[in-house]
Amino acid sequence: MVNPTHASAAQTTPSSASPIKNKIGSVFLPVRDIEKARNWYCQLLGLNKDDCPIIAGHLCPLPMQGTSIILDTMPKWGGDRPAGAPPIETPACTFPTDDLEGSLQYVKSIGVELVTEIEHDHWFVIKDPDGNKLMISREM
Repeated sequence: MVNPTHASAAQTTPSSASPIKNKIGSVFLPVRDIEKARNWYCQLLGLNKDDCPIIAGHLCPLPMQGTSIILDTMPKWGGDRPAGAPPIETPACTFPTDDLEGSLQYVKSIGVELVTEIEHDHWFVIKDPDGNKLMISREM
């Protein structure tokens, strides 16, 4: 698996042709119940839910190192339908770990749904309560 954090200089050299920055600011994850999702992600990532405020009744930015994650019931994008906004069916993001086996045991111990076991001795995929797939991978 290619490590996306090791981009070549050609890929990271800013171009004067675009005012858009060459980085990801935030990743939005669609959820149906913002409080339930906040509690689940706080447990998964070891965050204090008091540090994860719910904003405008549908947004919850998670205090992350690096690119941020924003949980969102997405009322503008289909979240107002009974089933909510559709989940992300392919891994939306990767959470790095120094202890892949320990991470697998941890998610099992807290009842997280596994999509895969450890693959290629490098990663595994889980599913959040809303069906979004997330990857846990060995940090390179």
